[in-house]
Amino acid sequence: MSTFILPQRPEDVPSAFAERFNSGDADAVRELYEPDAAFVPESGAPVHGADAIAAQNAPFLALGLPISVTPRHVHVAGDTALIVVDWDIDGKVRATATDVARRGADGCWRYVIDSPFGAGRGND
Repeated sequence: MSTFILPQRPEDVPSAFAERFNSGDADAVRELYEPDAAFVPESGAPVHGADAIAAQNAPFLALGLPISVTPRHVHVAGDTALIVVDWDIDGKVRATATDVARRGADGCWRYVIDSPFGAGRGND
């Protein structure tokens, strides 16, 4: 387990992701996903589970560049949140994500669906 704190509020999920991403710690990033989470890559074909999601995040982490995130909207219904966030990896890759997070039994919020290119790619 990493020394990072899991988000206690849905609006903190994007900044928690950025903090972990910018550390370069793939295992820390992995902790932000529920075990059965889905990741929707740019191709639109979702993958499921920790190993598949880690494989999708790996090329972005391998850039060794910082990510910045700017949340647009966080809509909450009980223990589920829709998060729309603009992100940019040092001007190399950027897009607007549409993500779903859920509050777990431990009170922490994690991704259920991570769709980083969900609102269309920003640098096409």
